Amino acid sequence: MAPLVSVIVPNYNYGSVLGLCLRAIQALTYAPLEIVLVDDASTDDSVEVAQGLGVTPVHTGGNLGCGAARNLGAANARGEILFFVDSDVALDSGAVAAAVELLESEPRIGAVCGNYEPEPLVAGGLTKEYRNLFHHYYWRAAEGPTDFLVPALVAMTRRVWEEVGPFDEHLRQTESASIAGRLLERYEIRISGAVRGRHDDDPNMGVALRKVFTRTRMQVPYFLQRQYAAGVIASSESRASAYAALTLATAPLPVLTGVPVLAAVPILVLVMYFVVDRRMYGFVFGSRSVPFGLFFTAAHFLVNLTIAAGAATGIAQWLTSRSFRRLYA
Repeated sequence: MAPLVSVIVPNYNYGSVLGLCLRAIQALTYAPLEIVLVDDASTDDSVEVAQGLGVTPVHTGGNLGCGAARNLGAANARGEILFFVDSDVALDSGAVAAAVELLESEPRIGAVCGNYEPEPLVAGGLTKEYRNLFHHYYWRAAEGPTDFLVPALVAMTRRVWEEVGPFDEHLRQTESASIAGRLLERYEIRISGAVRGRHDDDPNMGVALRKVFTRTRMQVPYFLQRQYAAGVIASSESRASAYAALTLATAPLPVLTGVPVLAAVPILVLVMYFVVDRRMYGFVFGSRSVPFGLFFTAAHFLVNLTIAAGAATGIAQWLTSRSFRRLYA
């Protein structure tokens, strides 16, 4: 008999796309299945949208963050397998079946993560297209055994959850880091291209950069303590962000020194910046138009500068702030 899967959906003010998320779950090919929607004190029409589709949400009682919502969902779930999906993601009809098959195929697999489709759930401008395509490429390149977790699209058995959970509730932007670290100590994290969904990504660059900065800053302590450090502190991203920062820092050299030949320094560093992610840029220009590729390139450079700023801030906070260090004790 197939195991019961609990699809756990944390939600805060995503009423605009929550209906797409819930309808996609209701259309899944897998059975038996239950939906556990956890509303994190939304102030929009999220609850009405859910109830209109026959889904009664569990309430956190206050805006506690995504980690707390996921934990509450797991506590209310009855399934043998827990499938966490964010409320701005609409799953492919076969996503849960593929995740269950993979989890059952190899006992060493502790968690199965999915990937986003290259196109966003709802069209909405160049920033959303850029963010969605970047995540799609990044996770596609990492398919198979990996060293990071995709909390917006991840499945694990209840037995594994009870070993490695819960999500951190006091770190809202990096709530999955510690659980991923515990997973990697005992199991394998696997990314599968068969587990897919369409994501409604950040609507503008300001929102995207704030998230990138905060997530980088909050993940620095894991890196410094040589624990799990994923996402924006992954190896290729850390190299690219360092080259981006060096490009900006060395650009004024010929003016400041009066030595024109030093203009070669930022050019060389910029070349190294592009070399690090050459396959990604090849994918982007090969699959999209040249104008979009140029926008993607400029946006990604800005994101890498933000990663460098977030890392520098996180290091400074770690060195100077006891309260910041206590968050990771």
